[in-house]
Amino acid sequence: MQTDLRGRDLISTQDWTREEIETLLDVARDLKRRRALGEPHALLRDKVLMLLFFFSSTRTRASFEAGIAQLGGHGEFIESSTTQISHGDTAREIGEILGRYGDGIAIRQCDWGVGNQYIRDVAEASRVPILNMQCELYHPFQILADLLTIQEKKGPDLRGRKIAVSWAYASSYQKPISVPQSLILLMTRFGMDVTLAHPPEYSLVPEIVEQAHTNANQHGGSLEIVHDMDAAFTNADVVYPKSWGCMLTTSDHEESRKIGEKYSDWICDERRMALAAEDAIYMHCLPADRGIEVTDAVLDGPQSVVYDEAENRLHVQKAAMALTMR
Repeated sequence: MQTDLRGRDLISTQDWTREEIETLLDVARDLKRRRALGEPHALLRDKVLMLLFFFSSTRTRASFEAGIAQLGGHGEFIESSTTQISHGDTAREIGEILGRYGDGIAIRQCDWGVGNQYIRDVAEASRVPILNMQCELYHPFQILADLLTIQEKKGPDLRGRKIAVSWAYASSYQKPISVPQSLILLMTRFGMDVTLAHPPEYSLVPEIVEQAHTNANQHGGSLEIVHDMDAAFTNADVVYPKSWGCMLTTSDHEESRKIGEKYSDWICDERRMALAAEDAIYMHCLPADRGIEVTDAVLDGPQSVVYDEAENRLHVQKAAMALTMR
């Protein structure tokens, strides 16, 4: 266990060692236990977390605000379009100034080619830890919650377990590719056999895919890329079908819509769930496009763990705040 993570940024799980991630998960489990027992755990009394949003959210905002409050601190919500950020405040100014007002800064900025660099620029200027609530490349807290959930359902040793990370059709906007990228990066570090499935136009950033291959080689897992949803689901212990945009193919929304419609049969339904292991679990970061991305029978069915998964966002985020904002 690592005992000094004070002041550390968490922008990508790749920035932390596996031992540091395991420390965070251990603390998350302890804080989850304390909340279940009603034990006070005001570890960050009088601390302030600045919550800067460029994109709206439900789970992310609610879980971070609840988490800092349960730790005895305060979350200050800042929406970019209603502040001077939309009129000229630079990343450096945000890092310098908010870092002097608060004890941590959490940012959600998913603009393609902009978000991650913005967060890192704020981090460069800030004297307090920066927490990535999601950018266009990474969604670290979602994926840490996913890992905690899988370990709760399948046991702590995930070597040899198969997870299907699959694209799925959705009629809504071009969703970020940060979830599948973060999944293949972290699950390979914990020895899982990852099958990534997507139509040819929906590839991920090549450098990140290469990092995932390296992680697999170092930690005994594997990464296979296929263009067949059924093949990915076959004998999987965990299925994680989710829509993402064809960002590396086109930035044109109309062209993207036409490409997506070619693959409208990429839906997680009862037939596909039957291809997976008998005790397979269905995961999704939510919100899902019901009846398009996944059927109600799957999303609301006995193999779905989406609400446990959503709850675990709270616990891993509290752990990160407790470790870095002390």
